[in-house]
Amino acid sequence: MSLPTINRRHHARKWSHGDWRPDLIAAAGEFIGTFTFLLLGLGGIQAARAASVTQGVNGAQQEDQQVTVADPSFLLMAATSMGMSLVFSIWVFFRVTGAAFNPNIAFTLVLLGAITPFRFVLYVFAQLLGAIAAAGVLQGLLPGELNVNCAPGNGIGIAQALFYEMFLTFALCITVIMVAVEKNKSTPFSPLAIGFALFATQLAGIQFTGAAVNTARAFGPAVATRTFDGAHWIYWVGPSLGAILAAGLHASFHLVHYWELNPNADATAPVAPPKPTEPKIGEPAV
Repeated sequence: MSLPTINRRHHARKWSHGDWRPDLIAAAGEFIGTFTFLLLGLGGIQAARAASVTQGVNGAQQEDQQVTVADPSFLLMAATSMGMSLVFSIWVFFRVTGAAFNPNIAFTLVLLGAITPFRFVLYVFAQLLGAIAAAGVLQGLLPGELNVNCAPGNGIGIAQALFYEMFLTFALCITVIMVAVEKNKSTPFSPLAIGFALFATQLAGIQFTGAAVNTARAFGPAVATRTFDGAHWIYWVGPSLGAILAAGLHASFHLVHYWELNPNADATAPVAPPKPTEPKIGEPAV
């Protein structure tokens, strides 16, 4: 049994110039998408922490020396949770909102002119609310205290955390730009590339900064748990700097016409139109 096909021609809607309703509807989609992404992503991190093992120093089970040891299985589970949650969330919502789910991605898009400043403001507001809602639901439904906040790790200074978040966010933003914003044959599979990029940033950063790479991801749990420490500002500044860096690199690529440097890499290069053929007898000429 096949599902019925939706005929979009009967649902066509023309928005007038300057109408704010499309932006508002898209922002509502960003709220739902961000909520879905972080509900499962942060839920996976909470589950990974609940399953992590608390061991003593050098394996000694002494109550006065107990510390939480960095468990590779925790890092893998947390990174997979965030990456896979982003993959399916982008695939579901991309055609509706563009699937940013991240104020810093939205910042990159407005810098590139891909969205208007008005839509950017609505997106950031919706994403922050979606993150708060997701963290609040997890706080209310899961046992124990919510433990998914971002903070610099032991031995990581403020400046180190700031610039590390910048470079991690840069890696995510440039991936979004080159596989989703810059249209090419791989664009339909961009959710996979972006999800893998987030997965890599989580593996590289969770232990050191919490790997927010997303201001909303850091802000939502901080609001839900009412935990704002003196380092919280780095999750606003660092990722924003990463977005600026990615937009700057993209502008540099265009200055040198990057598509001409490796012309056979993408099949979207201009193709000469076919030569016109003589019409057959009885057929009109085109």
